[in-house]
Amino acid sequence: MTIDLTHDPAVTELAARTAAFVDAVVAPEELRLGGVATDGGEALRVRLQEAAREAGVFAPHVAKEYGGQGLDMRGRAVVFEEAGRSLLGPLALNIAAPDEGNMHLLEAVATEEQKERYLRPLAAGSVRSSFSMTEPAPGAGSDPAALATTATPTSGGWLVNGRKWFITGADGAAYTICMARTSGRPGDRGGATMFLIDADTPGMRIVRHIDTLDQGFFGGHCEIELDDVFVSEASVLGAVDEGFAYAQVRLAPARLTHCMRWLGIARRSQEIAVARARERELFGSRLGDLGMVQAMIADSEIDIAASRLLIWQACTELDDGRSAAQSSSIAKTFVAEAVGRVVDRSLQICGALGVSGDILLSRYYREVRPFRIYDGSSETHRWAIAKRRLREGAAPAVTEEKRTVHA
Repeated sequence: MTIDLTHDPAVTELAARTAAFVDAVVAPEELRLGGVATDGGEALRVRLQEAAREAGVFAPHVAKEYGGQGLDMRGRAVVFEEAGRSLLGPLALNIAAPDEGNMHLLEAVATEEQKERYLRPLAAGSVRSSFSMTEPAPGAGSDPAALATTATPTSGGWLVNGRKWFITGADGAAYTICMARTSGRPGDRGGATMFLIDADTPGMRIVRHIDTLDQGFFGGHCEIELDDVFVSEASVLGAVDEGFAYAQVRLAPARLTHCMRWLGIARRSQEIAVARARERELFGSRLGDLGMVQAMIADSEIDIAASRLLIWQACTELDDGRSAAQSSSIAKTFVAEAVGRVVDRSLQICGALGVSGDILLSRYYREVRPFRIYDGSSETHRWAIAKRRLREGAAPAVTEEKRTVHA
């Protein structure tokens, strides 16, 4: 497979404008809030998104008919990375999770009426959304087939019952895309359906905000209860019992866009560490002149470069119409761990300053650690990667003659 390492000049120019916008407008807000977006409230989200719209960098991923710029996955990789250099950058560009993934899913699956009602205001930043798949154990988590929330037919629609947790952005979302079992039992590999449920629908309520290591997602991570929630037939997203297939439409690109955004944070962390290594003097020389520090900086450069190319490879496969299941799992596993290594090294190089709240590395450290769990844990992806490889055609057996070593 050939991967084109060049980009359309328009994409390169958009990425440059995004970088300038993040540095000039977003980064100061991030520093003021210590990287915690919710501390700025809805007013912050609206203000940043309006500034992004004025700068011409808003919604780069959405089709032009819905007010976006229609970038393909490769184009998104370049722009999202620049936006990700601040924890608030994705929020400003309206490319933050879960809204960005929901827009992708709605574009691919929703009816025209559903697109007008749900996609258009989401793409415009008029509302936020959430995606309700994960459940408390023993329900759906790394294994979506464990889905236990049910939707049963009733007059004119469905009754949804269950409990969801770790639903990112649920507080303040206008609606959720909810996965529920419409046939089969937990553990079955089919029988799920997606439903569009408005936040004010009777029977659906937020039980609590889950206290988590990270605090960078707008609307938090919530636990939701669904008690005889009635939804009409028009609320079914796609076809009944096809929800697991639609989930793959959303999840593979969403893994990659997470990687793109977090790669931006890795780059920003490296920039902070390099600046510190250039200016800090101890033991009679600059910190950056010490071999151990140089090794850490070099290893981070390698992790960043390798992450970027793995993302681009998976994006190329998706743009070519392939599933990219294997390449996206490889990219997600590697990038999640590489980003953690880069931030960790950067914090180490900055020493006590890195641990302090005077710079944002300690916040970045807390934010990136859960990425090894979100969107499939590293262990789950490694298991899937190995299974796919083992299903491929076996190599010819090694014969005794081939094993003989000739002097």
